[in-house]
Amino acid sequence: MPRRYRPTPLIGLSVALHGAAAGGLLLHPDTWPWAAGTLAANHALLTTAGLLPRCRLLGPNWTHLPTAAALRGEIALTIDDGPDPHVTPRVLDLLDRHGARASFFVIGRRVAQHPVLAREIVARGHTLENHSAQHLKSFSLHGPRWFEREIGTAQQTIADCCGDVPRFFRAPAGLRNPFLEPVLARLDLQLAAWTRRAYDTRNGDAGKVGDRLLGGLAGGDILLLHDGNAARSRHGTPVILDVLPRLLAACAAAGLRPVTLRAAIR
Repeated sequence: MPRRYRPTPLIGLSVALHGAAAGGLLLHPDTWPWAAGTLAANHALLTTAGLLPRCRLLGPNWTHLPTAAALRGEIALTIDDGPDPHVTPRVLDLLDRHGARASFFVIGRRVAQHPVLAREIVARGHTLENHSAQHLKSFSLHGPRWFEREIGTAQQTIADCCGDVPRFFRAPAGLRNPFLEPVLARLDLQLAAWTRRAYDTRNGDAGKVGDRLLGGLAGGDILLLHDGNAARSRHGTPVILDVLPRLLAACAAAGLRPVTLRAAIR
């Protein structure tokens, strides 16, 4: 069942400002400079909110696991942009070796290209979540109908492939606009960002990537890595493969347990 869309205070204020500006112009056309300036400032704020992946001004956004999960010592590994036939199988082996579970935010077209690999992710105890159908750089520039098609297509592709319906969505690069949350509500998807990321699509230094992820690591953290589009180390290795062993060992030493996002709310 779709969940109910609840506009945030910023969205409610924006609607009110647009209504007030329209009414004011009808009654007092000479106030147009005030109306234009007010609406321009409002749109600038909305745009800024959409450019901040961890911002909650446009709607609910997971940047941390629920308190109960944090108290249990759980963290979430989220792995984006796959599945990748050259990287994902080795990621799965590393996760198996440490008894860790992860949430894979997959691209719909890649699931269609590699359905066996997508099913293997689920068979090994992980979850597939929605990362859009095409992962376009222009994602945040579109409107509600396009969002409905783009996200709905990925949702259907994943469900048809694996029989498993995603519960979470992550926008490409985390960028979005005010039209996204109503669509996510209709599709019963929860937006998920992260506690920290290491920019591992462009940083191939495993030491620096690991330091950024491990600095201050605590229960409830959501970490972002990439199996698709992963940067390469100076030896040509996808950086996630060099980082995961250190990261998983550190979690074990600290008594932290990597779980899927869905497991954190059970």
